[in-house]
Amino acid sequence: MPKLKSHRGAAKRFKLTGSNKVKRNHSLKNHILTKKTAKRKRRLRKSTLVSDSMKADIRRMIAPRPRADRPASGPSLRRVPEP
Repeated sequence: MPKLKSHRGAAKRFKLTGSNKVKRNHSLKNHILTKKTAKRKRRLRKSTLVSDSMKADIRRMIAPRPRADRPASGPSLRRVPEP
């Protein structure tokens, strides 16, 4: 089975914290900023945690793991016959 790749778009947008929570940045901070209040822009500057309902999906995209019902295959796991 080939190595599983992480979703590169998700890997750039989300980070895992030390306690395994998922951190993200706020949106709506790139353009059309004149109509937004300074307080709102200040709040959008800070990062926040992903909701519990999305956490498992995003964690799977960031760090995929092989399925438990299949053993991982590869040269490191194959037995070499002894002479």
